[in-house]
Amino acid sequence: QVQLVESGGGLVQPGGSLRLSCAASGSIFETYAMGWYRQAPEKQRELVATINSGGTTNYADSVKGRFTISKDNAKNTVYLQMNSLNPEDTAVYYCYANLRSFTPKSRYWGQGTQVTVSS
Repeated sequence: QVQLVESGGGLVQPGGSLRLSCAASGSIFETYAMGWYRQAPEKQRELVATINSGGTTNYADSVKGRFTISKDNAKNTVYLQMNSLNPEDTAVYYCYANLRSFTPKSRYWGQGTQVTVSS
């Protein structure tokens, strides 16, 4: 019943910026946390950033100072503002939400959006 739809990916030059969005829809009764993972070819999946229900944020060391995660509780939407992008940020970015619907607390995933940083 719950669906997460991502948007905002694309091609950007080194040093540029992108803003990713992830909107959760459906019967959502409580959201506990949302965040972003990324998966690059031949690399392990990396947890990029998280934000919990109280607004506490955490970031991977590789993105601290460059990325900012935020949320809009009324819209059940999480954002990832990415600045000073470099080629190592190239990956498919997946959002997730830990939330309660008609079923107990579960993790839901977005479809993924490609971010490519290249000249």
